[in-house]
Amino acid sequence: MTHLSPSELSMLIVEPSETQRRIIIKCLQQEGIVSIEHAANIAEAKGLIARHKPDLIASAMHFEDGTATEFLSYLRSKSEYKDIQFMLVSSECRREQLESFRQSGVVAILPKPFNAEHLGKALNATIDLLSHDELDLSHFDVHDVRVLVVDDSRMARNVIKRTIGNLGIKLITEAEDGAQAIELMRHNMFDLIITDYNMPSVDGLALTQFIRSESQQSHVPILMVSSEANDAHLSNVSQAGVNALCDKPFEPKLVKQLLYQLLEE
Repeated sequence: MTHLSPSELSMLIVEPSETQRRIIIKCLQQEGIVSIEHAANIAEAKGLIARHKPDLIASAMHFEDGTATEFLSYLRSKSEYKDIQFMLVSSECRREQLESFRQSGVVAILPKPFNAEHLGKALNATIDLLSHDELDLSHFDVHDVRVLVVDDSRMARNVIKRTIGNLGIKLITEAEDGAQAIELMRHNMFDLIITDYNMPSVDGLALTQFIRSESQQSHVPILMVSSEANDAHLSNVSQAGVNALCDKPFEPKLVKQLLYQLLEE
């Protein structure tokens, strides 16, 4: 097991307001973070990252030279930056504006202003993503657990794969939507399904209904990862046979707890 402490994290703050940068830096220092760089815009941030790759970037939404969406897309397009975690710090509260970040695998979306609890959760999630702590299961060797990850976002699949990979799970199959998952399940057996809710063609609800009523693996545990806040939708997937629900962006510690419960039942 390897586990980092906050003092071992290196961070980059990307925030156009000098006052806000000072506030965020002070909050990070109070959490034990000592390695902190900061930039006022995206171009400056790119230069800093090229010289020193941080563990975590905390970014505002809007800059004079672009947006956090564009900045995150740039980072995700570079293989050398795939291990950098990203959290958004924004006063934006419109769901449609934040959905792309939830789907892209950010470690957290913090309100502006945020409190110590918000920040602590984001830092703990980052540490969990960067650490390795294998599941100790009674009924399985974790290395033999076969998991099917279903999500139409490649970036979201990568985050899920990395999270469960840090828990010792190595046999991971990917599907881009429910239709592809159904085809894979016709020819392969799995010990666990992790699926998104919102997907084109066959969504998470339809996939769950297929698994429970039509597949040869009707008892396989299903963990649904979703940014969907509609209570009616969540009630529907629960009734359809989902074993556990987890929000996007999700906390690795919670995912570990849920997987332990699902695989030990």
